[in-house]
Amino acid sequence: MRRLPSLAALAMATVPALWAGAAPVHAAELVMVEARGCPWCVKWHRDLGAIYPKTVEGKRLPLRVVRLENLPADLRFIKNLRYAPTFVAVACGREVGRITGYNGDDMFWGELSTITKRLTPAC
Repeated sequence: MRRLPSLAALAMATVPALWAGAAPVHAAELVMVEARGCPWCVKWHRDLGAIYPKTVEGKRLPLRVVRLENLPADLRFIKNLRYAPTFVAVACGREVGRITGYNGDDMFWGELSTITKRLTPAC
């Protein structure tokens, strides 16, 4: 008679395989704070929205879009949000840097490059 593996043995063999294929957990993100009716927010999405996640910066700082009018509770530590769009680099629960406004892709990438140099590998 063939013996079947126990449920515990199956679970122990399956869990690491699931973790290996799981999406990585990011300790850092780029929060885009936008406002209703913001033409510069629309311009950013039109110019860079589709390509941002494919870039090195986009992989290192995944984009999270939130509304200025309805800031989520976990981001209330971000202060002095007056303009849209504002891009806030957040790592380990604190602000690492910010870009206020969008005045074209050259300005955005240059400022984002400066911010990403300040990121540490882990919290």
